[in-house]
Amino acid sequence: MNHNKHNGKFMKNSSLTGLITLEYVNTVIKERPKDIHKGDCGKVLIIAGSVGMAGAAMLCARGALRAGAGLVRISAPAELYPILQVGVPEATCVPREISLPEIEACNAAAIGPGLGDDEQSIGLIRTILNNYKKTIVLDADGINAISRADLGQALRETKAEVIMTPHPGEAARFLRYMKAGDLSNVDRLQVAELLAEKSKATCVLKGSETLVTTKNGDSYTNTTGNPGMAAGGSGDVLTGIIAALAGQGLAPEDCAKAGVFIHGMAGDLCAETYGETGMTSMDIANMTALAFKKIIGK
Repeated sequence: MNHNKHNGKFMKNSSLTGLITLEYVNTVIKERPKDIHKGDCGKVLIIAGSVGMAGAAMLCARGALRAGAGLVRISAPAELYPILQVGVPEATCVPREISLPEIEACNAAAIGPGLGDDEQSIGLIRTILNNYKKTIVLDADGINAISRADLGQALRETKAEVIMTPHPGEAARFLRYMKAGDLSNVDRLQVAELLAEKSKATCVLKGSETLVTTKNGDSYTNTTGNPGMAAGGSGDVLTGIIAALAGQGLAPEDCAKAGVFIHGMAGDLCAETYGETGMTSMDIANMTALAFKKIIGK
């Protein structure tokens, strides 16, 4: 039996949680001041992409830009630059071997979409966990690197605020590495709570009725989204949205809760326009702008 595999499903939530609603999101997402400039809107670093996975970095960057990030930098292999600079001309590209001062100059870092598991990327994650003091959004291969490179202690002891955004398979792998016990009879809410407990991070357990669990163990269920969002790249967009909100100064709990709501609202707007079957993750990224317009009113 391969214990590294998970079927991607946990039992439905057995307990009630708080709900993430439009009324709540309206309290944290505000209209921009008239005298604002791009430096006030957050500088987001996206460490993502590898050969064959440039799209993941592109979708993450597009999500961040559509969520209002003032400046977006993509740390990626040089051979991806031509693709990224055409696909996301608003972002700048920097080498994967980015220096610590350059990392620290950014207000938030999104790590993981399409990253791969090469030693250089894992070393960069280790450096950031050990030194960065702002907000990290950890997704996909960023989460997988914790178990592959035995970075659990570094994650738990980091001075940064961490938001983890696993899908169920990534969650199961992480919890097995953290020795969380038998997961065969636990429901989604219990998994979300275990994630927050073991990681000491704010955790987003993606899926139908996405769950957000804070470091204190409080859990919330998202109320937006639809089956059309079950598509490759959708989670990369979410990572970018959450990182953008972090770059603009929102608290980790608010970044996660507002981020999943806005992402789901963008998906719902896509479903209205294109239908659930034909909508794509880039559609979701671009519709994020209209979700903000609907929330803010302009």
